[in-house]
Amino acid sequence: MKITLSWLRDHLDGDFSAADVVATLNRIGHEVEGVENPAEKLAGFRVAKVLTAEKHPQADKLQVLTVDSGDGVPLTVVCGAPNARAGLVGVLGLPGAVVPVNGMELKVAAVRGVESNGMMCSTRELELGDDHDGIIELPADAPVGTPFADYSGAGDPVIDISITPNRQDCMGVRGIARDLAAAGLGTLKPLAIPAIEGVGAPATEIRTDDPEACPAFYGRTIAGVDNRVATPEWMRRRLEAIGQRSISALVDISNYVMFDLGRPSHIYDRAKLSGALVARRAKDGETVTALNGKDYILTETMTVIADEREVHDIAGIMGGEHSGCSEETTDVLIEIAYFTPERIALTGQSLGLTSDARSRFERGVDPAFLDEGTAIVTRYVLDICGGTPSALTRAGTPPVEAKTLAYDPTLSATLGGIAIEPATQRAILESLGFGVAEGNPWTIAVPSWRRDVDAAPDIVEEVTRITGFDAIASAPLPRTDGVAKPTATPEQLAERRLRRSAAAAGFHEAVTWSFISEREAAPFGGGTWSLANPISEELKVMRPSLLPGLLAAAARNQNRGADSIRLFEIGRRYIGATEHPTLGVLMAGHKTPRSWQAGKAPTFNAFDAKAAALALLDAAGAPADRLQVMDAVAEAGIWHPGQSATLRLGPKAVLAEFGALHPALTKHFDVDGPVMAVQIFLDAIPAKRASGPARAAFSPPALQSVRRDFAFLAPEALAAGELVRAIRSADKAAIVDARLFDRFAGQGVPEGQVSLAVEVELQPQDKSFTDAELKAIADKVVAAAAKVGAVLRG
Repeated sequence: MKITLSWLRDHLDGDFSAADVVATLNRIGHEVEGVENPAEKLAGFRVAKVLTAEKHPQADKLQVLTVDSGDGVPLTVVCGAPNARAGLVGVLGLPGAVVPVNGMELKVAAVRGVESNGMMCSTRELELGDDHDGIIELPADAPVGTPFADYSGAGDPVIDISITPNRQDCMGVRGIARDLAAAGLGTLKPLAIPAIEGVGAPATEIRTDDPEACPAFYGRTIAGVDNRVATPEWMRRRLEAIGQRSISALVDISNYVMFDLGRPSHIYDRAKLSGALVARRAKDGETVTALNGKDYILTETMTVIADEREVHDIAGIMGGEHSGCSEETTDVLIEIAYFTPERIALTGQSLGLTSDARSRFERGVDPAFLDEGTAIVTRYVLDICGGTPSALTRAGTPPVEAKTLAYDPTLSATLGGIAIEPATQRAILESLGFGVAEGNPWTIAVPSWRRDVDAAPDIVEEVTRITGFDAIASAPLPRTDGVAKPTATPEQLAERRLRRSAAAAGFHEAVTWSFISEREAAPFGGGTWSLANPISEELKVMRPSLLPGLLAAAARNQNRGADSIRLFEIGRRYIGATEHPTLGVLMAGHKTPRSWQAGKAPTFNAFDAKAAALALLDAAGAPADRLQVMDAVAEAGIWHPGQSATLRLGPKAVLAEFGALHPALTKHFDVDGPVMAVQIFLDAIPAKRASGPARAAFSPPALQSVRRDFAFLAPEALAAGELVRAIRSADKAAIVDARLFDRFAGQGVPEGQVSLAVEVELQPQDKSFTDAELKAIADKVVAAAAKVGAVLRG
């Protein structure tokens, strides 16, 4: 919601500045998002008069002007505008001024050999319009030397206010003024309601056939209007200051009343209507072309304004093109209605259509302001466009029901935290429009424009916010004796350990959106959860994997020149009806920089992903040394076949997946080069036992360990990890570790087989191994290998 300072003064009497307004608004609960003073961009531009205009000696299309800027010393200015001439009063940009349209700073410069001391400006150069055919021509009596910002009235600060959804009464300048007056910043001026004497019944019948969604539908016709007249300068200037384009006098009037009083209305060209104008339910499949030029298909759950021939208006949201006013309009119908907020909100969401009218109707406009609103719009039309009004037709009954609340003034202290004198509370409430009848308790009459006030706590909020929330004294929370108990859950502690471990390993944490686009979700099978009314199409689907966000982040980093990308993220995947905590890791680009020793910079491979997965699983408390490496079972097109796998605790419990991503997937996300990734499923990691020590106290062995190497011939299909696990279990008392250190296929190895070399570490306990014991252990190792299809090489 934007307002200007001069517009606010129409409703608020007092001596205050824009800074006073901003400070007061923030204090009473209306967040000010920004203040813009249009005069700032016009600094350095003055009203100036052209004294002489002569042809440039070196250019046919240029003129050399002498210009009076009000300093008493004429300035020489080179100008190419065709309308530049002696006697013209225009706008001169002096050296040092910055041209708003392009940010160019004006300087004294020679133009074709003639020194120019500024620039005569067009409306487009000052961002005051689209005209660029010539320089601005001001009235001959415009005061020369006056800053143009002061002359044009541009020195009117524009204040942008964030209105919370519950404050429908502040969706107009008057509502803001009412709150400021209650806070002590000026006095609210009485609103003048004109008396309109109508002549005869309206020329068009008006009625409502959908009282549930449109309980009240008021209107009158005006004959003999002239829509070719220009919108008054003061009205056009205010609308443009808040970002509204001036269209025509009739449209501008309707828009001005909406922003001034928070009361939307619509003005129809009566010549384009056929029969009665009715508020009714739409029929399934009916279409309407709205003022934004788009066609909308309607359903029977929506309310429309239609005549006997077609739909003209999506009720309370946007009018149609067919019945809009033009320069040829001579007879109009003014419509002001009350629409049920819930119906407007549902219709707008269903159509994906927003408008200034919708933002007010779905909050709830004042149902008691229909007569007054119609009279005000009518008066503006008559004063600006002329015409003869009819009597007012009132179809239906607005839902104006008196609402009273019981209120105890001591609640401001017990519930609001501020002890406020009853007399002060009464003054605040009455200044906000509430009726107060003192008693025990008080009886509060809620004004019709405060739909959000339903109970005594709402009254407490009103008196405390106007007094100022900063007046609430700070009070410490009670502290219990002793040491506070830990509040972090085991899952939170595990996530903290993982963050530290990933960061220590050189990964950078990423925080990406939980919502992704349908395009990003498609390679992962799409999303189970899709939003019907997303913020944007790029944030429509709840992510089924952490990889889309990490890939998008990698692409952005590569586009900015990053040659080594190491990212991790801890977040949630949304699959089925539940969410799953997950750790995602992504590696792309160079593993290490190129150097004279290594030559070309190496890239990441699947073994780097496996190492990262095992290290992080160990940090998460998973039994990393007992995990099985098995082929990936992810959807086709995500992981690279042969360069990816899963880590499992048993054949079914998948704890992680790792490896190279499929080239088609990386191309889909515009990521260059091979990309390695890891996804660790934190909710699949078994929880630690609740009792008992996590591990025995460390006791270094008294005797030195023994290492023995074994070389086996095994089928190519045998996973090396399976062989290593079999060897480790051959003698659990003596064998403490087994590691694969060589894999060879080729000369000397039968076709279809590979040579796998394993180092086995043996740890004696109370005495050294004898030769016979070592041979017995070796026999067990060979026998265990044979069970998985490996035989000792000769």
